[in-house]
Amino acid sequence: MVTAAIFRAAATVMLLVLSFSTCQAQLSSTFYGDTCPNALSTIRTSIRSAIARERRMAASLIRLHFHDCFVQGCDASILLDNSPSITSDKFVTQNNNSVRGFEVIDEAKSAVENVCPGVVSCADILAVAARDASEYVGGPSWTVKLGRKDSTTASATLASRDLPRFADGLQRLIDLFESKGLSERDMVALSGSHTIGQAQCVTFRDRIYSNGSDIDAGFASTRRRNCPATFPNGNGNLAPLALVTPNSFDNNYFRNLLQKKGLLQSDQVLFSGGSTDSIVNDYSRNPSTFRSDFASAMIKMGDIEPLTGSAGIIRRICSRVN
Repeated sequence: MVTAAIFRAAATVMLLVLSFSTCQAQLSSTFYGDTCPNALSTIRTSIRSAIARERRMAASLIRLHFHDCFVQGCDASILLDNSPSITSDKFVTQNNNSVRGFEVIDEAKSAVENVCPGVVSCADILAVAARDASEYVGGPSWTVKLGRKDSTTASATLASRDLPRFADGLQRLIDLFESKGLSERDMVALSGSHTIGQAQCVTFRDRIYSNGSDIDAGFASTRRRNCPATFPNGNGNLAPLALVTPNSFDNNYFRNLLQKKGLLQSDQVLFSGGSTDSIVNDYSRNPSTFRSDFASAMIKMGDIEPLTGSAGIIRRICSRVN
């Protein structure tokens, strides 16, 4: 009896291990090699066209993939609109009137559907779009693993819980990233995507009017010119996340942090006397290290809880379930 129970338990464990291995193995850079060989080139053309129209879109697409993967895994749940059965992620505090690029993903999806309908997932398009966006603005490229399926659900509750906020402290950020299997080094590298893009006044108002010791006074004064002190005046006014080269993917973001010129509180806490100071220092001196680590962290992030095999679906339109 005991021997049989042990055998059954061992068999169950082995099945779980095999199931997990099979799930992971289904993500492959050549996943669409036979079923849609022109998928990647079609997506790339669409993404490059969008960024050529508006360079800021590169940052938005990288962020869109990030905000997707941190909620339910990389399953394109962030693209789903509200419906009778779905409460969309789009309207939680961290996303509302902030996360953008949905129409660009829709355009890429439409282009791919014209080539090979019902084959390429929206989740994979998000992952490829982030890589193509980085490359287009001079950032690193990496090999994107493919084979994710799309979710049939979204969770505003999980989005509110699991997405970072602009005023988060260092330990809160570390805990969030660790909960997704990402290290402190991964977190700092991924934060370096703020070397491009812009932020709204409402996200940095408190910081620039705080007269705190963690912000350069001249930098704060400059940013106040386009961000009134009184809420909600100027809430949507934009400022570049990185000084000097806000449209180029480089390591100036980290150099800014050394000078107390991080625009968001959640940026500056990465260099504030804590455990991540040494990583910021490293990236500020070694742009090639930052680029390499950023690419590796993006690959790791793209592996967060994908739906593969028989799990999930291939949405025909990214904003709704088939």
